[in-house]
Amino acid sequence: MASRKTSPRLVLASGSPRRLELLAQAGIVPEQLLPADVDETPERSEHPRSLAKRLCRQKADRARQVLEERGEAENRIVLAADTVVAVGRQIVPKAELRDDAMANLRILSGRAHRVFTGICVIGPSSERHHMRLVETRVRFKRLSREDIDSYIASGEWRGKAGGYAIQGLAGRFVVRLVGSYTNVVGLPLYETVSLLGGQGLDIHGGLVVDETAPEPAAT
Repeated sequence: MASRKTSPRLVLASGSPRRLELLAQAGIVPEQLLPADVDETPERSEHPRSLAKRLCRQKADRARQVLEERGEAENRIVLAADTVVAVGRQIVPKAELRDDAMANLRILSGRAHRVFTGICVIGPSSERHHMRLVETRVRFKRLSREDIDSYIASGEWRGKAGGYAIQGLAGRFVVRLVGSYTNVVGLPLYETVSLLGGQGLDIHGGLVVDETAPEPAAT
């Protein structure tokens, strides 16, 4: 009797707790976390969308290289992502220091900005890159001094693309959002799950149905 083909295993090339939580929300649990250390400095005159695409590809390549060096690449799917926030062509960087976070909030105050996330998947049977770029438009209200000071004091901005977390306190700053909400959090789920399913990952295995839940009432 022919042996059953083993489902590929997922390796997430990121240490981001937000991306891990989003995958769990979709019923997907990576077998391994393999954060890829790459230089995230934009190239001269690099467009924000080009930066997101370049960095996610570099992260996927680096993770794949590490797996191959360890002899662990067989039947593995590598997923990498990178999120970039921009006002026009101006990239609003990750904030590591309070002054950086304050400068970011002043740039975003009362203005529209775009959030780009590049997704790169390397499948188990080849080194071909399967990529998507997702864009979401967000507008902040005009931030008062008190808004900025209280948000800085929260520390929520630290390490976040653009210096804010929409799923946290910064959600109260959002006047308008057009596009994928999960993209702004750090990983657009629809596009990500579609790419992973296309490479043979079991995207339904982690979903649990509560058969004891009552039927919704008819309206």
